[in-house]
Amino acid sequence: MRPEANIVVLGAGIIGISTALELQKRGFAVLVIDRDPVGIGTSSGNAGGFAFSDIEPLATPGIIRKAPKWLLDPLGPLSIPPRYAFRIAPWMMRFWRASWRDRSAASAVAQAALMAHSRAALERQISDVEGEDLIERQGQLNLYEGAAAFRRSKPLWEAREAHGIPFAHLTSPEAIAEIQPGLDSRFTHAAFSPTWMNTVDPRRWLCRLAHRFEARGGQIMRGEVQTITPISSGIRLIVSEGAVEASRVIISAGAWSHHLARQLGHRIPLETERGYNTTLPAGAFDLRTFLTFGAHGFVVSPINGGIRVGGAVELGGLDLPPNYRRAEMLLTKARSFLPGLKTEGGTQWMGYRPSLPDSLPVIDRAPGLPQVIYAFGHGHLGLTQSAGTAELVADLVMEQTPAINLTPLAATRF
Repeated sequence: MRPEANIVVLGAGIIGISTALELQKRGFAVLVIDRDPVGIGTSSGNAGGFAFSDIEPLATPGIIRKAPKWLLDPLGPLSIPPRYAFRIAPWMMRFWRASWRDRSAASAVAQAALMAHSRAALERQISDVEGEDLIERQGQLNLYEGAAAFRRSKPLWEAREAHGIPFAHLTSPEAIAEIQPGLDSRFTHAAFSPTWMNTVDPRRWLCRLAHRFEARGGQIMRGEVQTITPISSGIRLIVSEGAVEASRVIISAGAWSHHLARQLGHRIPLETERGYNTTLPAGAFDLRTFLTFGAHGFVVSPINGGIRVGGAVELGGLDLPPNYRRAEMLLTKARSFLPGLKTEGGTQWMGYRPSLPDSLPVIDRAPGLPQVIYAFGHGHLGLTQSAGTAELVADLVMEQTPAINLTPLAATRF
């Protein structure tokens, strides 16, 4: 049996499901295809934060000088496994170019525009799926060890202020403790972002969207795409379950998206940020806001009454086995930073974040193939930008002017 649909969305993660839901709202019959069930992949295991204030790209001026340290410290906040270093070299060259001051600044401007649009789109999405019960609005603390570290962060906060992102600086442990007690006294300075939001559980949030999509007549099919071929009426897919045809296809398959794009003749320089975390049960710590330890590359977030300790970036592709020592290292640091933290009973996890060299996603029609739209490469910001991406993709499908300038997100920019 061949499912009928105007549009097929490849990928049942947060970008794919959000996009399918938005297209459905605009009157299209939509079929989502993924090899895994909803809620299995990276979209279900992230920290749950809608990081609209994070407009700075990973590629910033001077960061490439740290590359030798990445290779020497396999447990550092940003690492490259030595056996993967040669393979990732072309991507690193593009990353180095993206870190030049002119391009890094341009990426931040584009990111800020996408973030502002995504924040407004998320509020519309929350209302549409009656999802306020899965959202927490408790703010976020960026924490610094000493005045010198705090001063070094000044350009970051100046950039956020220029883009209208609200925050308040805290310059004593006592002021910090009023928002989040129980932190080690080494954290003397902080910045509090009061409008920060997070979901109580990214898996539950994704499943809420998927259930609404299906309840409104949408279809989700398990299957692995084997071939994708343009035809006169649109696109023909050979899936493990049979053949599927559609007038349009949206490729939003996360870290696997570039393999599908390559079948269409497009080489997108997508790499994989492998993120690690440990989720601790309820009662592990009295967490009152989302905590970011930027200098150490990890966060502590509330998840279903417990807490999730995770982050860091390991550029290691899809095939290397997980290195759960990274999750253990993050938990050890968290225990030091939160002296009352109970670390027993945790569950470890690793996920694949699809990352492009300039920290921006591709949201664009496929070059020469207007019936295919790319929506992938969001790095660790997929949850954050999912609702905004969905609206932009729907604008492209309907040939409407998108809400923001998509030129910086073009598939051909590399």
